[in-house]
Amino acid sequence: MRKFSAILCLGLFGALALPAQAADVAVLDWRQALLTSDAAQRSMEQMESRLSGQQQEAQSLGQELQQLQQRLQQGGSLPDAERQALLQEFQQKGSRFEQLRQQIFEEQMRSEQAFLREAEPKLERAVEQVIQRHGVQVLVEPQGVLHSEIDLPNLTREVTEILNSLN
Repeated sequence: MRKFSAILCLGLFGALALPAQAADVAVLDWRQALLTSDAAQRSMEQMESRLSGQQQEAQSLGQELQQLQQRLQQGGSLPDAERQALLQEFQQKGSRFEQLRQQIFEEQMRSEQAFLREAEPKLERAVEQVIQRHGVQVLVEPQGVLHSEIDLPNLTREVTEILNSLN
């Protein structure tokens, strides 16, 4: 009978230990951790500051293009010379708008790539610290988890906090 009680106790402890082993699996949204870090916010503010003039010009051109388009649509009785002048102005401003849009896009891409190159080693250190701290054996992205019977620890906020401390 004592053997049975001992086996039952061992079985019970083993069953209770299973959830603890499941904690060896955790979730990390590394993109969110990185993008919500202080360094990412500073980088975005700097980029927006550099691009503010171009963005304002593009916004202003967009409004002018809308007004020109409305005038062209409503101006069915405009003299040909005036209509041609409006069309030419519309095309010139449209070209400038597209050029600005492309420049802004390219600068945003360069800025993001530079930030990622700089932040990648820090992200790796932060993730390694969290993995060691929690004894994580398997780390998955939230989008990669199809089903879990238990709530997996989400380490994203902790990684962000470590990233902020590394700056």
